[in-house]
Amino acid sequence: MKGHNVIRIAIVGTGGMAHAHAKSFRDIRGCKLVAAVDIQPDRARDFARRWGIPARWAFTGVNDMLGSVPCDAVSIVASDPAHAPLSLACIAAGKHVLCEKPLATHYADAHRMAEAARKKGVVNMVNLSYRNASAIHKAARLLRDGAIGRVMHFDASYLQSWLVSNTWGDWRTSEGFLWRLSSRNGCKGTLGDIGVHILDLATYPIGEVASVHCRLKNFPKAKGNRIGKYPLDANDSAVITLEMANGALGAVHTTRWATGYANSLQLRIFGDAGAIRIDLDKSYTQLDICRGRDVNRHAWKTIACPPTPTIYQRFIRSIRRGRGDQPDFARGAAVQRILDACMASDAKGAAVKL
Repeated sequence: MKGHNVIRIAIVGTGGMAHAHAKSFRDIRGCKLVAAVDIQPDRARDFARRWGIPARWAFTGVNDMLGSVPCDAVSIVASDPAHAPLSLACIAAGKHVLCEKPLATHYADAHRMAEAARKKGVVNMVNLSYRNASAIHKAARLLRDGAIGRVMHFDASYLQSWLVSNTWGDWRTSEGFLWRLSSRNGCKGTLGDIGVHILDLATYPIGEVASVHCRLKNFPKAKGNRIGKYPLDANDSAVITLEMANGALGAVHTTRWATGYANSLQLRIFGDAGAIRIDLDKSYTQLDICRGRDVNRHAWKTIACPPTPTIYQRFIRSIRRGRGDQPDFARGAAVQRILDACMASDAKGAAVKL
């Protein structure tokens, strides 16, 4: 594809996850990587070299890039506190933006980002990557169609083990892990890093949250609970109770201490006429359902869910079509509001209404 049909993309933040963004965009026909931005100049240059970006288009600041390189869209893969200022700068320049999760570190910033994108009319999406699982979209459609009746109860979990295993590498020696354990470095811990995914996964098909009760826990992990410049003070585990606007109750929990689970997400939704369960360890494209005559037999049937385009593909498709897709910044802000309520609930030791 040539000319205006080519979508030119800049990558802002060139750490480990940025390579997944670059590969995903490179594999989409008609996309071209045109710039790399990182506060570490060597890393920006190395990233540019790896992905065929001219060396002169490796930058240490987003404003320099925006003023120098013709681009249509920006993929933001920087640290969490940088999401808001970087996104707002790109939106002001009229660029379409895909931003890593969580959208921001506070709801006020996330809301400001969503409003800025809406007013500017640019395509905006947040990389809640488990929306790539077609099973969750099928579940949402089944619930909308009343397939299991009124939702009464649900439970969801996201379990990782990288604090107790070396599957992901050694967190004790890698800054890429250590900053995720340090609230002083802008991270909201396990809640903000992976809790954001399971909260989105659980609430997307069910609806709005009315109130939150949350307990967060940090466990000592090193001498003085610190390694180098990183105090290891961010939460490691979260246990959350949700009351939904429709009256349903749910339990959501997430931890990095889950020995035996590398990266496991599960969701079960119980209605007054049936139930749905999703296990992404087993399949992104299947779910189980119990309804009708199977209710009295406690029997489950497996339903195939046709694959859905990835968020990267839908982001590019939205740019071409000139209309947005989900999960957009407004959804990212809604999830951020839940995260903020979790933090407030833990601090108060009481439920928080949304």
